[in-house]
Amino acid sequence: MELKADKFSFPIVVVMGPTASGKSGVALNLAGRIPSEIVSVDSMQCYKMMDIGTAKPTHEDMLKIPHHLINVFDIGNRVDVYSYVELMKQAVKDIAAKGKVAIVVGGTGLYIKAFLYGLDTLPSDEGLRKSLYDDYEHNVEKLKRDLCVIDPAAASLFSEKPRKMIRALEVYKLTGKSILEQNQSWSGHVKYSVLSYKLKWERQELYRRISERVEGMLKNGWIEETKSLEEMGFLSSPTAKQAIGYILISKYLEGSISYEEMWMRIIASTKKYARRQETWFNNQHPEASEVVMPQSEDIIANRIITDINSYPDNTESVCTNLLK
Repeated sequence: MELKADKFSFPIVVVMGPTASGKSGVALNLAGRIPSEIVSVDSMQCYKMMDIGTAKPTHEDMLKIPHHLINVFDIGNRVDVYSYVELMKQAVKDIAAKGKVAIVVGGTGLYIKAFLYGLDTLPSDEGLRKSLYDDYEHNVEKLKRDLCVIDPAAASLFSEKPRKMIRALEVYKLTGKSILEQNQSWSGHVKYSVLSYKLKWERQELYRRISERVEGMLKNGWIEETKSLEEMGFLSSPTAKQAIGYILISKYLEGSISYEEMWMRIIASTKKYARRQETWFNNQHPEASEVVMPQSEDIIANRIITDINSYPDNTESVCTNLLK
């Protein structure tokens, strides 16, 4: 199945879903059949050097299909949702200008929602943020206690994410309001021409896929990757601490936990993350069509191509808002 030759502009295609749901495979299959490029929406794959542990596409896959927003930041950088969305806009604009379909794929739901719907810009103060990092970066328990006093909901939601807790403190100090309250300020409609799909698995089957993937990543060099990052001093960065698995592998390398405990805790953390992703996609993306898995990548690609071909020609070009 091919795109209609007379299509002069295409909607953005979005493929979302929890970790290990098969998003990348679907996107690569589709991209191999139509003129397109992939825009990654993953808050960890955008960092350099953390390859195996973040399940990045292979070097061969990225040579076949152009990918955007993978390996664009050093581990020490701190990237917020607003900066990421601006990069997404630029990538989609560049792809559309070539007459190609932009395939947006990933599991970082907040970034996808902010891109599609828009998000009111929250205030920031670099000086205040630096001061907060100096105060709390090495004292996470105090950070949790202090945030819990003024914004218990944010403290609970971000309890395992120090950078987000610091950002929540910054926003509260600047506005006197919870970052969660202000993050509900979505516009009521999708800003662009878009076809959006969310991959849905039965929970136990998704868990099986997660276990298999974690086992494969550990066998294929994740431990060695972690050791290398540790030797270069990067595991102490907030980014590495936020990414699932690296700190647990470091504990195994230093001998404080067994291989079995490391393996089980990584799987448990990944399952917990997948549950949060599922909840987000179920509740925050009414525009997305559900794709009940398992289905072959060919079948899903055929469905998406059919949807693109039947998309109304009289809609605004995907570039209209992006070029403003």
